[in-house]
Amino acid sequence: MAETDSEQMTGDGIAQLIATLRQQGIEYVRFELPDLHGVSRLKVVPIDKVEGYARKGLNFYGGTLALDTASSVVTGSGMHEERKYRDHMLIPDLETLAPVPWLKNTAKLICDAQWGVGDPLTMAPRYVLKTLLHKAEAMGFDVMMGHEFEFYLLKGDTQEPLFDGLHIFNHIRNQYIPEIDQILDYLRAAGVDVITHNCEYAPSQFEINFGPAIGIAAADKAFTFKTAVKEIAHRMGYLATFMSKPFSDRAGCCCHFHISLIDRQTGKNAFLDLNDPDGLSQTTKSFIQGILTHAPAMMPLIGPTPNCYRRLKPHTFAPSNISWGIEDRSAMVRVKATYDEGTHLEMRAASGLSNPYLSAAATLAAGLLGIEHQYQLQPSVEGPSEDNPDLPKLPSNLEAALAGLAEDMEMRSLLGEDFVHLFTTVKQFELARFHAHVTDWETKEYMEVY
Repeated sequence: MAETDSEQMTGDGIAQLIATLRQQGIEYVRFELPDLHGVSRLKVVPIDKVEGYARKGLNFYGGTLALDTASSVVTGSGMHEERKYRDHMLIPDLETLAPVPWLKNTAKLICDAQWGVGDPLTMAPRYVLKTLLHKAEAMGFDVMMGHEFEFYLLKGDTQEPLFDGLHIFNHIRNQYIPEIDQILDYLRAAGVDVITHNCEYAPSQFEINFGPAIGIAAADKAFTFKTAVKEIAHRMGYLATFMSKPFSDRAGCCCHFHISLIDRQTGKNAFLDLNDPDGLSQTTKSFIQGILTHAPAMMPLIGPTPNCYRRLKPHTFAPSNISWGIEDRSAMVRVKATYDEGTHLEMRAASGLSNPYLSAAATLAAGLLGIEHQYQLQPSVEGPSEDNPDLPKLPSNLEAALAGLAEDMEMRSLLGEDFVHLFTTVKQFELARFHAHVTDWETKEYMEVY
């Protein structure tokens, strides 16, 4: 973590890093920065140069976090011309050292960014999440988290599915091509503790689940997972996409985010109370209500593109309103009330393409506000939540979601105003490009008729 960088940068820490790398036969190390979109931006460093950069930091373009999804330079973000297009430095988190098994003799380190010593880039998604994890610690909690992603594996040349039909869990579709087995092997070798793999509802859609972790390690693992799946598939000649809704007539791709709090004094699950009829503590209930109350402000962080909002429709196993329920798959918050230490929440509104650091940060910020204010949990509804017309709808587009964030001063404060400014500026820039584009639907619909 960035706060322990001074400890990591001691001679002993760096010496141990280099010794470990050489012992493993590593020739190259990737210094990786999770960008605003959750994509890995990196430089490859030969082993004989790693020590110097690990000690002093690796120079990196300072506006990298203020590039939009097309890597366009976003004016007014505060990161480009305002800083004379200067560099910042990547500071590796030595705890994140891991192999990159699909590349020869290569390892990686996840990095934090700083302008100079003691001057971190506070708008970096990893920094934002770590700030909230520290807040949770100050409130007496460690945070257990896990991300669950769906993605499509498509033909690299045509970007079409590998097969047709709706065959969720089907034995042939699960391991339809041998490259799927290789992806699983590579993930495990990279330190991603795969739990299950299966094909999903739509043709050529898959889900690979991995274990939760405590603190920043959970988001780091999700970042590694998504980077690995896309990169391995590309090297095999396929396209892996976590895009929310790549096909108008097929299922979307989600990120189901799982979370629970651990009492730092007792080591017990703070969400569990066996004296409650549902086995849920007051902490749990306030946390849930925090998510519901601040859901509009969460939405741009968990659904950061215009395409994300095409997924949130009733009767698609995706939530469409602000709701909760025990084992309710149609709700925004599905409560896994297991009456044991496994009790946790599943926040189901995030898109598959969401940045894992920001989906975690948004959920944690909202939930901690619920605990701080001791929110009382609204009643759940009978039947599937999506069928209840009285529940408020989730924002229907990115514009409405960004407005929800702008109006929620408490969420803005917890996330950091510098981050909110950067994020909002970049997203407004993307929206302007989106609305300026003439779509294929428009030309097909109107050109000949008119």
